[in-house]
Order: sequence, then structure tokens, then C-alpha cells
Amino acid sequence: MRTLALDGSPGSVHALTAALADALDGGPAVLPHTGPAPVGEPPPGTAVVIATSGSTGEPKLVALSATALRASAGATATRLGGPARWLLALPAEHVAGVQVVVRALLAGAPPVVQDLRGGFRPDDFAAATALLPPGPRHTSLVPTQLLRVLDAGGAALDALRGYRAVLVGGAALDAGLRRRALDADVAVVTTYGMSETAGGCVYDGVPLDGVTVDLEDDGRIVLGGPTLATGYVGGPAFDGRFRTGDLGRLRDGRLEVLGRADDVIVTGGEKVAPAAVERVLAAQPGVRDVCVVGVPDPRWGQVVAAAVVPGPDRPDDDRLRDAVRAELGRAAVPRRIVDVLEIPVRGIGKPDRAAVSLLVTVTPGPVHPSG
Repeated sequence: MRTLALDGSPGSVHALTAALADALDGGPAVLPHTGPAPVGEPPPGTAVVIATSGSTGEPKLVALSATALRASAGATATRLGGPARWLLALPAEHVAGVQVVVRALLAGAPPVVQDLRGGFRPDDFAAATALLPPGPRHTSLVPTQLLRVLDAGGAALDALRGYRAVLVGGAALDAGLRRRALDADVAVVTTYGMSETAGGCVYDGVPLDGVTVDLEDDGRIVLGGPTLATGYVGGPAFDGRFRTGDLGRLRDGRLEVLGRADDVIVTGGEKVAPAAVERVLAAQPGVRDVCVVGVPDPRWGQVVAAAVVPGPDRPDDDRLRDAVRAELGRAAVPRRIVDVLEIPVRGIGKPDRAAVSLLVTVTPGPVHPSG
């Protein structure tokens, strides 16, 4: 297995691109990483090994075959209207970044790479986009990157408007940000998936060709199909189905992800899905971003708390609570609402709920006495 240390530079991604092209044709497996290289021997037939973030336990190494990677890239091209040139604006050690490279290679050309050594900058995104030749183009972003481009406007937003599809995943895309992007003529496509499914495998709530989505009795999402990983390095092989840690529901034939089962808030004996509360709050004018968590409470066990990034004319707390109460009921109403400059994130852009919990716990402010 080849381990490749990445530093966010185009040069390191070009080395990864060459290694991935070899792996897709039967060469040695590739493990992209930052920091110390993870250890382990992948099962036969592995093309790529992805180190998960370990956000819900011990980090794991996911073994993906060339067959799974090709199936995912092919299904993506079919869903998005055919081959296109790709811009890589994501860290290449994550599965979403690897898949941009794979999709680009299978479409006939390596991706154009944005230099991320100084972090994601909208002006660098515009400059990298200008290097793409004329014709259909695709890219993949996380919600925080999308927000930064929309806020920057100008050349960066003009560049983003030029993409036939902008995949947005890695974390939930709230309704308000999605609406803002669509209103700005950005062709956003929300994606859901994980390292174990070779990245996004459900686009705008609809599974890619060949992907299966089932819900257990408790709402747990189970995924299957040709994009599924072989298994974990050092662990048993998957049996064709992957039981995720997420809860969901089907609405009008589309999958709606409600959030992680581990994040469910139990308050006064009632279960509240943070993602549902976030959707209501994010839909309110004047709310730019939001993260909802449960914090300990001696009376209720947990109470709902929200960290809000306010925009112009942010509604007062009572109006926000009224909106949640009207749509989700009394138990889901946030007892504490705290304004923050930005939502802390980890990894590729997922909200850092532990950091948010600390923010809403230690920040001075009133606690609403009842829902």
C-alpha cells in the first residue's frame, strides 16, 4: 500500500492523482493522509483506503475497491448529465476529495486543483476556476465553503455560477443556505453519503443508480449497492449493506436525513432531532447558520440549545421559538439561544457539536423557563 502525505498544495494532489490512476487500473492501494500515516494492511482488491474522522468513536480505515469507486463516479456522471471537467476545492485526503479526482480521471482529464495551503479562499476559487477550459464543469464543496463564496460575491460568485453542478455535502445543507444559493443562480446539488459508500450516494434525496436506501423501524438509514466499501482494514467485510449512524425518513419518495442517532436530544422523555430544529431555524429570515445541541439539565435531563450566526434583521428569540413550536411542538423549542460569529467545524466541515455544546453552556445569557 502506498501512503501519500498531503499538504493542500496542487503538487501533492498531482502525486495523488497519478497514484489513483494506477490504483484504478489494478496498481497498489493508496492511502492519502495528513499527519502520521495510519497503519494496516487492506484486503485484496483495495484501490483506496480512507481514514475516517473518528468523530463517533475510534478512527477507522475504510477499504474501497476500484469497482466501488468507478460505480460511484459513473453514477454521478449519469445523474449530472454526462462527463465534465472538475475543480478540486476540497482536502484530497477525504473521500469527497478523492472522488473528485476519480470522477475527473474517468471523465478523461485530471482535475484543476485549488491551492488550499492557506485554507479555502473565495478569490483563489475564482482563480482556479479560470484555469478550466470551456465546457461543462463540476465541483464539490462543503456548506461553509458555499457560504463564503456567497458572502464574497464578485468574481468568486460569478465563477460558481458557471458550474453545471455544485455538489454540496460533508455536512447538512440547511434550507436557508440552499435557498440563498439557488436564488443566486448556483446549481447546488445536495449529497448524502460517507466514506463507507465511496462518498455521496444520494443526491437531492434520490439514490444514485444501483444504490439502495432502507429504513429500520427506528428510522436508522441502511445503504447498499455497488458503491459500498469492501469493509474496514483489519475488520470483517461488509455484507452488501451498511447500517449508518443516521436517522432518516422518506418524504414524497425522497430521503430526508434527520441527523445522527447519537445526536438525538431526550428532553423530559421526548426525543428531538437536532437537524429538524436546525431546518426550522435556518429557514427564518436573518439566520445565516445554526447548530442545535442538547445540554444537560437537572430537571429535564437535557434541554435544546441553539447556536445562531445572525444576519441582518435576525428575529428575536421569541419569534425563533414560536417558529419551532408551531412546526415541531413544545419539546423541540430551544431553551437557550446564543449568537455566535461562526459555527465551529471539524474535519471536512461538519459542525463540531462538542464545541457548540461548550459555547452554549458557558456563554452568558438567559435560559428560557419553558418551551
